[in-house]
Amino acid sequence: MTLTGELLIGAARVPATAGTMKALDPSTGELLEPEFSLGGPAEVDRALRLADEAFDGYSHTGLAERAAFLDLIADKLEAVKDELAARTSLETGLPATQLEGETLRAAAHFRKFATVVRQGRFLQATIDPAQPDRQPAPRMDHRMQKVALGPVVIFGASNFPISYSVAGGDTASALAAGCPVVLKAHNAHPGASEIQGRAIQQAVAEAGLHEGVFSLVRGAGNDIGEALVSHPLVRAVTFTGSEGGGMALFRRAQQRPDPIPVFTEMTSVNPTFVLPAALAARGAQIGADVAQRAQYNVGQACLKPAVLLAIDGPGFTQLRDAATAEVEKTAARTMLTPGIHDSYTRRVRRMEEDGATRIGAGAAPVRAGDGQSVLYEVTGEQLLAEPALREEVFGPTVLLVRLTDPEQLQEVARSFRGQLSATVHAESADRDGAVQLLPILERRTGRIVINAFSMPQEVSYASVHTGPFPATSDSRFTSVGMSAIERFLRPITYQGFPDELLPEPLREANTLHLWRLVDGELTRN
Repeated sequence: MTLTGELLIGAARVPATAGTMKALDPSTGELLEPEFSLGGPAEVDRALRLADEAFDGYSHTGLAERAAFLDLIADKLEAVKDELAARTSLETGLPATQLEGETLRAAAHFRKFATVVRQGRFLQATIDPAQPDRQPAPRMDHRMQKVALGPVVIFGASNFPISYSVAGGDTASALAAGCPVVLKAHNAHPGASEIQGRAIQQAVAEAGLHEGVFSLVRGAGNDIGEALVSHPLVRAVTFTGSEGGGMALFRRAQQRPDPIPVFTEMTSVNPTFVLPAALAARGAQIGADVAQRAQYNVGQACLKPAVLLAIDGPGFTQLRDAATAEVEKTAARTMLTPGIHDSYTRRVRRMEEDGATRIGAGAAPVRAGDGQSVLYEVTGEQLLAEPALREEVFGPTVLLVRLTDPEQLQEVARSFRGQLSATVHAESADRDGAVQLLPILERRTGRIVINAFSMPQEVSYASVHTGPFPATSDSRFTSVGMSAIERFLRPITYQGFPDELLPEPLREANTLHLWRLVDGELTRN
């Protein structure tokens, strides 16, 4: 595929109206060809008007047709796997083999949502049949299902340039729900975004769908983001990134004449608690494993286990030494963008100013954009006294916290803000401590892991990627897992309808063979 750098608005390729940009190879600092078009409010308006035109038809596509479209996107992604990985590697400094795997996972995500659509359970079809003879008053027939919200704006993320970007889970779940998508591509990897966007654009055309089902726009500064969130035709927004960026979009969406939901995934340190018996039995292994996982993507991952906590006692020295050894053997690697690298450098310096002691460091940086792995240590008292030590450092650092007793462990656990995940390592002798800790963590996270690690995360029907603020802006919904589709749906009841006017999933014959709740009973009849 020859990159053109154009915007993808419906079926059209649109040249620049607001200047151009080039991608940067962060490992060399060199600019990459070609020039990529930047757009503005006019392109946003065009894309969203097309999305609105597409909505009525696309949201009412049959389940089999929509599922086939999602499978077709997966086919298109797999077909460009090698090319996509090679270009993305140039724009991010991440290994091509890792990005090939990320492409395959993105394709699998679309296939899983195709299965969700075919099954139709996301509709939550519910029927309360008429009871004309009910006393003291008859009941009319009531039938409910979930319907798509409308056009969705998705902001591509920087750190996972495929699975959280153009072909990420947000796009897959929104399209599965029946929502047309306008994707704001991240400027850190424009070539990767174009390859993914053109794959989806081709799938839209081959499936015979309205061209407005998918568009990709790109712009400079905040203007294009503000135009997207403020546009009156947008019905929901998703964002993965910093707390500052996410909350700016959230506030703007609430200030609209008609406020809309903004589903953000923002910040998390994913604390790992090691209880005493587990520490004594396998402290060294836990320390090494946490430190190793914290280096994934050069520490630029939302599920990075950034804070490791244990009570000083048998096994603590082994935990500390193993984590130190793992960090010290890690080479400095290129971070995603110069901006991310600069922010990481400032945050590392801030940790030391806040009292963290450096106890281990990886190899020194070779290039300007390299991130050096660092292990810090603080006491429980220090962590409680300085809230900044509990904040995310987006990069390859780990903070080891030396606690004094179970009471301090619980106090520290309560001090954390909302998290995407929390991990507990425990043996059978730790049962009482775990029982006391778990309710504290339930109030602060969307996923608790026992005797494993927060990374990697399985994408499944039961998995979620959410948590109380500031991990996300709405902990009732997830951005990962099959229930991510629920963000883009709302319920509607059809009361007293003749059968021929009902949506097919609610008709009496149930020709789709869906599971439905009929008069309070789950049945396919």
